Amino acid sequence: MRQTWRWFGPADRISLPEIRQTGAVGIVSALHHVMPGEVWSVDEIAARREMIEAAGLTWDVVESLPVSEAVKTQTGDYRAHYDAYRESLRNLAEAGPAVICYNFMPVLDWTRTSLRHPLPSGGTAMRFDLVDFAVFDLHLLARPGAAADYPDDLRAAAEERLSGMDDNARAALVDNIVAGLPGANDNWSLDEVRSLLATYDGIDAERLRGHLVDFLGEVVPEAERLGLRLCAHPDDPPYDILGLPRILSVAEDYEAIVAAVDSPANGVTMCTGSLGVRPGFDPTDFVGRLGPKIHFAHLRNTRRDAGGFDGPVPAFEESEHLDGDTDMVAAIRALMQEEARRRAAGRSDAEIPMRPDHGHDLLADLEAKAQPGYPLIGRLRGLAELRGVMAGLAATI
Repeated sequence: MRQTWRWFGPADRISLPEIRQTGAVGIVSALHHVMPGEVWSVDEIAARREMIEAAGLTWDVVESLPVSEAVKTQTGDYRAHYDAYRESLRNLAEAGPAVICYNFMPVLDWTRTSLRHPLPSGGTAMRFDLVDFAVFDLHLLARPGAAADYPDDLRAAAEERLSGMDDNARAALVDNIVAGLPGANDNWSLDEVRSLLATYDGIDAERLRGHLVDFLGEVVPEAERLGLRLCAHPDDPPYDILGLPRILSVAEDYEAIVAAVDSPANGVTMCTGSLGVRPGFDPTDFVGRLGPKIHFAHLRNTRRDAGGFDGPVPAFEESEHLDGDTDMVAAIRALMQEEARRRAAGRSDAEIPMRPDHGHDLLADLEAKAQPGYPLIGRLRGLAELRGVMAGLAATI
């Protein structure tokens, strides 16, 4: 597997020379300053590629070329956004990498209630606490109809926790959750979040899935013509939240979309962390069912912690890469076996790019305050562990 590292561009607190020292050979990056629905220009793409190559690395994966909310809801100028997406693909084919990761999550890219939860080791991790989330949804956001999503005991626990939170704690909880809004940077107000949620009124999972298939029908033929590979990232967490439907949460969801638009350019990002929040996730089964369509892998782990409450999503915490609910050794073995099948078939994309996704803040990370989930030392530890597993398995595959 090709070892890569996510880099958020020149504003990232982790530099390209530091990344090269981790042993990663490729970079996963994006033009985060370009708004969804706008065109990525050839010059901007080339400048990013040249910056990466000057550090002795290669730009292997775009993560992500974002899909606008207009496309997801099929409102406003969404057809013009199809055109812009196709033009960005053409420009990437001229000057950028061949693998493009995207997601189709409504409103929120990901959701956590704590971005730096203290661990017994002295490090910190991202966490989704079900009671805190209920506090946000029921009382701070005050989403209409939210009460129906929570059982009585969880609503009571949320009221009790809210009563013990001062204004700073409440503001911090809001900031942590809206951090999952693309480009939010702590600037979204609760009224703006409510307005965004309202744009999905009347859009259920079936309709949203139809919008995804429409989008793929518009852009996949162009990607295939250009020799590019699109790969959808799973929902994070893989459950309906805030009244929003999620449509890429389990293997069956992926089987439906790759069948709907059958093309070598229409594929999957296998994120063991996002998918693994579901108790039934089996990485070996996932690769067995979707292996030929896996164009990119995020290797991270989570550990569920129900906390005694039932609710819309189980509580969970980002765990060490080799110590969580997902059998990471089995996941890597299955992916390496898929690579072997591709080599035997003569596929040019036999090597699957992977990156160590997320990590605990450890040691100097605690002061560096990098992008939440993306510390230097914590991910370096994860990459080293994953690299060791790959080396150990190589002789058996």
